[in-house]
Amino acid sequence: MTLSLCMIVKDEERTLSRCLQSVQGVVDQMVVVDTGSCDRTPQIAQSHGAEVYTFAWCDDFAAARNAALQYVTGDWVLVLDADETLVPDIISQLKQAIQQPDVLVINLLRQEVGAKQSPYTLMSRLFRNHPKIKFHCPYHELIDDSVVALQAQEQHWKIGCLEPVAILHEGYTAERIDQQQKTQRAQRIMEQALANEPDDAYLCSKLGALYVENHQLDKGMALLRCGLNLQPPEPAVIYELHYHLGHVYESLGERSKAQEQYQQALAIDLPLLLKIGACNNLANLLQIQGDLEGARQLYTSMIVAQPTLAIAHNNLGLTLRAMGYFGDAIASYQQAICHQPSYAEAHQNLGVALLKIGQIDASQRAFQQAIKLHEDAQNFTEANRLRQTLEGLGLMA
Repeated sequence: MTLSLCMIVKDEERTLSRCLQSVQGVVDQMVVVDTGSCDRTPQIAQSHGAEVYTFAWCDDFAAARNAALQYVTGDWVLVLDADETLVPDIISQLKQAIQQPDVLVINLLRQEVGAKQSPYTLMSRLFRNHPKIKFHCPYHELIDDSVVALQAQEQHWKIGCLEPVAILHEGYTAERIDQQQKTQRAQRIMEQALANEPDDAYLCSKLGALYVENHQLDKGMALLRCGLNLQPPEPAVIYELHYHLGHVYESLGERSKAQEQYQQALAIDLPLLLKIGACNNLANLLQIQGDLEGARQLYTSMIVAQPTLAIAHNNLGLTLRAMGYFGDAIASYQQAICHQPSYAEAHQNLGVALLKIGQIDASQRAFQQAIKLHEDAQNFTEANRLRQTLEGLGLMA
């Protein structure tokens, strides 16, 4: 079976090389469709052996993706964005998976690097080069609708899944969001799409979440409720609607309503790894309410689902410290730092726990590292606050 990479790009000279290098020797063809770059993106793609085509941008990601598909010659299609890379450890499993004769789509697990919530997403990014598979939705575009329709016509097709993380996505860092003005573009495109398809629960979920992110809580809540009233059949969409509603209520200080929404989100039949955001937020609420054992159990379940999840280790440490288990808390913070060395809050929390048990020198080192990491991340307000606190305690000259 041959495999083709299929991409759409615009002004991606900073990240495109790394993306293409990650699939070098894995794919048999690289198709890169440029939607109007003003930088060296097309030249970089060509230097890596990609076939480069152009598409006149029309505020529709699905249209651009479908235009790119027409140039694909491989038996299978792998879709990546320029700010994504293929994880090397997944390559052998991926090559084996596409040999299965009755599999139409293989869902891939994507890690959202830098995302503070929902760090894992299951994506339909590996599929057969079938003429009836097309993308839909002008933003957050998917092939799911065409796959469902195709399975109804050709019932022998199956959907597969690779469980380990297959794609690393760097696009959720604040720098890239600001650079590409993603938020404004996304809102404009999705508002137009929803005007054309007002009964689309998926669009309600995505646009409602974006309103919440932009602090337009009333608009976000109304759209998320509307999405639930549409009774979407897809478990992932139902989960997202409940999860984002929980976030709205939490922002409004209505913790009991937030807790109810997170609980409903966790009840959806999806792998826990895809429900990490709701699990973490519910555990945070339980901790605030004094249900430390309930919070501990939820954080522990997150670690079972993903042992390298630094935020789960850090938050478990906070709960253990509140329970008086300082040794266990220190071990949890150290695990968080092991998996994410640049985690400033984990270093800071480690410093607090070490101080509590009288390990002054080790505590000072942890605090100093936290200050450095805050400054490296240009979080100077927190760095200065921590420095002043330590000076007030006589722990810093």
